[in-house]
Amino acid sequence: MAAVTDDDIIRRRLLIDGEGGNDDKRLNNLLKTFIRWSSAKEDDENTQAMYQRMQAMIGQCEYTLEKGINTYEMNKQEQKNYEKLKNDIEDKIEEATARIAEAKVELQLAKCIRKNRQEYDNLAKIIQQQPDRQETTKQLEALDKELSSLATKKQKLEEKLELRRKQFMVLITSIHELQHILEDDEEKEKEEEMIVSTT
Repeated sequence: MAAVTDDDIIRRRLLIDGEGGNDDKRLNNLLKTFIRWSSAKEDDENTQAMYQRMQAMIGQCEYTLEKGINTYEMNKQEQKNYEKLKNDIEDKIEEATARIAEAKVELQLAKCIRKNRQEYDNLAKIIQQQPDRQETTKQLEALDKELSSLATKKQKLEEKLELRRKQFMVLITSIHELQHILEDDEEKEKEEEMIVSTT
């Protein structure tokens, strides 16, 4: 078990009695001394000593009273300081809470802006991968011209094919007519030969 020091004893006594724990005893002693002094004879040798002792006790009581008043005022001032400090801390807490709330709103806004910026960048990349509008228009115009040229060529080829078909039909017809003529000539020659042979 640890040894009890003088500081521990004084601290314990102050906790139990307070700083003015001996005031009642001091006042009782002063009262008893006053009663003895007032009942003593004037020529008593102890009268002056008791009077001096009472003066010392009164001085000690006044000192203790003044010390108590000063302590009270000091505690009162400290209480005001602590109250002011508490109010300042509460104000700072409220201010910090408001700033945190504002920071949360700003953070949400920043997240939204960042998300929109990322979406914009992605769309911009997709758009950049697509051909230029003017280039696309030029390509479409070139395709239109090519289609128009092909349509013209197709029409000319169809007209040429139709002409060749008609020419072929004329040729076939001419061949058939020539074949008939040849057959007729051959028949006439045979008839003439038969007539010659019979004469």
